[in-house]
Amino acid sequence: MWGPDDLALPGVKVKIRRSGDKKARWELYSNRRGEFELRVPAGKQDYVIWADTKGYKLPNGNRLQPSPEVAVHIENNERADTGLHLK
Repeated sequence: MWGPDDLALPGVKVKIRRSGDKKARWELYSNRRGEFELRVPAGKQDYVIWADTKGYKLPNGNRLQPSPEVAVHIENNERADTGLHLK
């Protein structure tokens, strides 16, 4: 996860849901390197990932715009890497 200056963003809440669900099923926070990790159940499934920037301020005091949702498809028991670039 990167901010407007292309630097890692730690401590940002990340929400993940199955594509057919309306609400997030999982919530976690990015680590000091702006990374996050979650193991989801094995099997064919589409997921939606986004950053909840509500209440998050950059070191300069600016707020981030809400994150666009990112769709991720998992086929079986595989690893999928994705990133979120926030403005």
